[in-house]
Amino acid sequence: MSVLGEVLVGLAIAVGLVGIVVQVLPGNVLVLGSILVWAWVTGGTAAWVCFAVAAVAVALAETGQWLLAGRHMRRAEVPWSTLAIAGVAGIVGFFVVPVVGLFLFFAGAVYLVELARRRNAAVAWTATRAALKATLITIGVQLAGGLVATVAWVVGLVVT
Repeated sequence: MSVLGEVLVGLAIAVGLVGIVVQVLPGNVLVLGSILVWAWVTGGTAAWVCFAVAAVAVALAETGQWLLAGRHMRRAEVPWSTLAIAGVAGIVGFFVVPVVGLFLFFAGAVYLVELARRRNAAVAWTATRAALKATLITIGVQLAGGLVATVAWVVGLVVT
């Protein structure tokens, strides 16, 4: 692959990593897709081994985020229906108040739904904190997987 191509792959990976943190883009899909394009164009055993390492890292991160965040939410007794409603509210919030609205509307919806469901402001606030912690767990695990995939790609750049 040409230097320009490698720079473009690196930029796409960087955009994917930002997408993980901002939760707007499917970050790890973009990271892994970029590494796949690089491996396809570069070819050779080393490139495909780097892609395989990146794919395993992303797969583990995607699985781990669901397991860890889900366990956290079950401990806090926050049902998936609350999270689904809050997720839709977060998407709406992203367009109403760009970037920041995603988090504000998500947290606000969790609080309001849990307040309506449990009729206790303190319990609703506890559920909201748990949902926000689960979101941070998700971001952290996804980012770890994306960073491991990025390191695999950098190693592949050096080796090939």
